[in-house]
Amino acid sequence: MTNKRNLKIYLLSILIAFITSACKAQENQEEENQEEEKHMYTNELINQTSPYLLQHAHNPVNWYPWGDKAHSKALAENKLMIISIGYSACHWCHVMEHESFEDTIVAKIMNQFYVSIKVDREERPDVDQVYMDAAYALTGRGGWPLNVITLPDGRPIYAGTYFPKDDWLKMLNYFKALFNQKPELFEQEATKIAKVLRQQKIPGINDVDVVFNKDDINDAFGNAVSRIDFNNGGTNGAPKFPMPNIYEFFLTYYYHSSETKALEAVTSLLDNVADGGIYDQIGGGFARYSTDDIWKVPHFEKMLYDNGQLVTLYSNAYKVTLNENYKQVVFQTLDFILREMKDKSGGFYSSYDADSEGEEGKFYVWSKDEIISLLNENGQLFCDYYTVTEDGNWEEGKNILFKTDDVDELLQEYKIDKKTLDKRISKAEEILFKEREKRIKPGLDDKILTSWNALMLKGFTDAYNTFSEKKFLDAAIKNAQFISSEMMDKTGRLYRNFKNGERSINGFLDDYSFTIEAFIALYESTFDEKWLYKAKTLTDYIIKHFKDDESGLFYYTSDLDDSLITRKMELSDNVIPASNSSLAKGLFKLGNYFYNKEYKDLSKNMLSKMKSNFLSNPLYHSNWGILMSDFVYPYYEVAIVGDDFNNKRVEFGKKFHPNILLLGGKDEGTLELLEQKLVQNKTMIYVCEDKNCKLPVEDVTAAEEQLQ
Repeated sequence: MTNKRNLKIYLLSILIAFITSACKAQENQEEENQEEEKHMYTNELINQTSPYLLQHAHNPVNWYPWGDKAHSKALAENKLMIISIGYSACHWCHVMEHESFEDTIVAKIMNQFYVSIKVDREERPDVDQVYMDAAYALTGRGGWPLNVITLPDGRPIYAGTYFPKDDWLKMLNYFKALFNQKPELFEQEATKIAKVLRQQKIPGINDVDVVFNKDDINDAFGNAVSRIDFNNGGTNGAPKFPMPNIYEFFLTYYYHSSETKALEAVTSLLDNVADGGIYDQIGGGFARYSTDDIWKVPHFEKMLYDNGQLVTLYSNAYKVTLNENYKQVVFQTLDFILREMKDKSGGFYSSYDADSEGEEGKFYVWSKDEIISLLNENGQLFCDYYTVTEDGNWEEGKNILFKTDDVDELLQEYKIDKKTLDKRISKAEEILFKEREKRIKPGLDDKILTSWNALMLKGFTDAYNTFSEKKFLDAAIKNAQFISSEMMDKTGRLYRNFKNGERSINGFLDDYSFTIEAFIALYESTFDEKWLYKAKTLTDYIIKHFKDDESGLFYYTSDLDDSLITRKMELSDNVIPASNSSLAKGLFKLGNYFYNKEYKDLSKNMLSKMKSNFLSNPLYHSNWGILMSDFVYPYYEVAIVGDDFNNKRVEFGKKFHPNILLLGGKDEGTLELLEQKLVQNKTMIYVCEDKNCKLPVEDVTAAEEQLQ
């Protein structure tokens, strides 16, 4: 009887659970339907994962994502295409959307006479690169938003950036009428532009057996340093971008030459950026660039790739200078990344928008009254320290926190010492941070990109090597595990993007090259050989699918990708190093780790093709300059083998040695470089150059003395 009663209760509970679940599902569906009804328009972007594309999913413009459906429609209906390219954190992209793409009059013309495609440049840099080249060929300038008019087959005939609504309407009507009246003109222009894009030459393709020497590097340094603003840091003029790779080249040059101007170029940048408005003084992290020449007024968007590279640069510069401010910047920035930009998967999000509540920088700026009311008696000191004024040091009533140059005067005025000042400012910053957390935050672009994650992974690794902070290594390992498990398959193929468990875009060369460099760095921080072998797997995949046999350089897109108007190469370093220069550095290191002559020959050939470009314009080929230093100056393998390998590896990591490979472990592992290097009950350090080893030592200082 009891069993029957229990069975009835059990069956009744199942029925109740089923009814509850069904009701809940119906409620969820009704909520979704109600949410959809709030929007008058929904277009083809609604099923995308990119936050930038989803921002446009309810525009009255019938947007399509990049793909066959849009291209087939344009060809079938013989319509011009509008290819509009931007990214989530782009301020002027938002402005143009609000002014034009949300306007029904504009949308009517675009929908009737054009096929309109929206592209997230961060997901599809290959598409962006082709049409940005077209913009420069047509107008001599580029930028985002990038808006291109093309024939139905995708060949560009016109390109521009931001258009006010009236200008956009005039442009749409002009090309609509002209295409109907004189279509032959479009074919002529498209053919001419496509020819220009396809004929863009690969530099130095006939160069063979180029010799690199110290004079070349000295000449390039002289060229580069002449364009540095030593008063304010960075390059001359405005706007100013940090361009971390330039200063990595200067650090490397300083290491080899002891040229003080090289180090001064680095410290003038890092000091001014750390004190400026481009650095988030309250929450940590860097904005993308400064609109002026003193790093005061940023374009407030925060990009993952900037922060990853700058963490590396500040960490390396700390090794050289022991400047405690650099350490603080690294810790604050990585706290920001872990707090705001880390996904539960271990991946890192792409960016924070410049805007919140429809206003650029609103999240970051303060009025003086706000600060005084929050900090009370400490308020005026804080305002003086950060140049906060009643009228505002930026726009009307708004203040960007920008450190004063007159700290000594401040100490005298307030009759305090530096330690007391730092303590009071730090306490004030904590109060303002808690208050700022109550504000509406800028939009977060929460897609995860492989190449940017690799730059951040290397940033965490470099910070760990410098400061031995375990949480930095933990974050690096978790991110590397995410890339290898979610973004990489067994063949070595990478995917570009990840969001909500989905990946959809084949990886580009920078996804591979930056990941290779990051995995090598992680090996040097752990001596876990799996990261080195994963880097090798990626390298072999690249050689098979990306290599141009004629030049020995590498295309940006795989041979498995759908072809665009032309297949491009990325050769010049910019705010992000070129994928070819990054790959060439990875090939050089892996060639040394694995005694692989093919890798080293590929690296040398790539550098030979780019030598003249580096010498003529070193600021935009600085990564190639670092590689040239590896070929010109002595390059060492430092093997640490024995039970105490990790402590000695950590000690080595605290010094800036750009000319060494670190390897080793508790035993000899599988690398040929480690064979017969284990000595029972001892931890030995071997300094070797081109397979020739010096006398092994047990002391790190003694080993460092052999690096001469």
